[in-house]
Amino acid sequence: MTADPQEITLPVETGAGLAAAAGFEYAGVEAGLKASGGRDVALIHNLGPEFTAAAVFTSNRFAAAPVEWSRQVVSDGRVDAVVLNSGGANACTGPEGFQNAHRTAEEVGELLHAAAGDVLVCSTGLIGVQLPMDRVSAGVREAASSLASGAEADRAAAEAIMTTDTVPKRASVVLETEEGPVAVGGIAKGAGMLAPGLATMLVVLTTDASLPAEDLDAALRTATAYSFDRADSDGCMSTNDTVALLASGASGVTPERGRFEEALRQVCVSLALQLIGDAEGASHDVHVTTVNAATEGQALEVSRAVSRSNLVKTAIFGNDPNWGRILAEVGTTRADYEPERVDVSINGVTICRGGAIGEDRSLVDLAGDRRVEIAIDLRAGAARATVWTNDLTHDYVEENSAYSS
Repeated sequence: MTADPQEITLPVETGAGLAAAAGFEYAGVEAGLKASGGRDVALIHNLGPEFTAAAVFTSNRFAAAPVEWSRQVVSDGRVDAVVLNSGGANACTGPEGFQNAHRTAEEVGELLHAAAGDVLVCSTGLIGVQLPMDRVSAGVREAASSLASGAEADRAAAEAIMTTDTVPKRASVVLETEEGPVAVGGIAKGAGMLAPGLATMLVVLTTDASLPAEDLDAALRTATAYSFDRADSDGCMSTNDTVALLASGASGVTPERGRFEEALRQVCVSLALQLIGDAEGASHDVHVTTVNAATEGQALEVSRAVSRSNLVKTAIFGNDPNWGRILAEVGTTRADYEPERVDVSINGVTICRGGAIGEDRSLVDLAGDRRVEIAIDLRAGAARATVWTNDLTHDYVEENSAYSS
């Protein structure tokens, strides 16, 4: 029996991200872009000897200017650097916004002796506001002069992409091979608008493996499908999502593709769980798992429907194991099942059995643990899928009503 691709099965280090992989330098600086202050420009530079890359982006039709620019950049499978800013999304900013993304890439290219067309640009923050390019430019120059390798620079870069995040997100895995070790690491930001089509996230993943761009692309799409695409905080899709994977080849090792995919997936799963764990205002991390479905797609549809229900999310916030709300959401899906055969469990207690009353709901204690496990058994097949979400709290409403980057 194969392992659940959403489970952590490798030793993942969460105190290191970019620093795990050789062949990169990085920085995070304060350029005055965020009203809240703090670092807000990050730069990651691939030192080679290889410069292969892949990336996936939001499917939102109002894609931000840096997303449109970066799609062009990665199309040839080469990326030399990634520049990121918080404090402004550069989304819905018209031709000027695209020119600003292009200008940022040109400035990075000049400083790092790279082509502008090999520089990814990522932004996050408030939509519909032009970036103050004088500050962005100054931040880019300072970041380029601060580039370094190691834990301190790694953390600085992770902090620079934070918006409403309360902590930086980092993860890494070292894969042992017969030729030597290969590392995969990454940093991420995101605390709200986490929904499929990625989320309101920026993620940069690095590896010192020697792999062609087509292998990186395939591995990245598999990894995101089982990680970031299953993090669904509030059902809202951002305009700026970018997940980029850069390979330096510095290890000189070409790992077996399946093992590399596993390591990359584990890093992405860890980062996705960290995003959910820092979701805006949340007091519970909720794992919604549908089992014994006819297909994985149907399992995912059911888990997604339950995870997006405001009634379910507010019940969890109130420490109320209200299984009726869960069952009602299952009933809205097109999945194959017989209603009188469906079971629902919360934290291991089967409170709904056969579509009707099960064990006493008072046996479920939601106040004692931040993590909540909802399991829905369709008894219609052997497929399963989990969606990670969180409860809906007063703090979420307050934070998003006052949000201004």
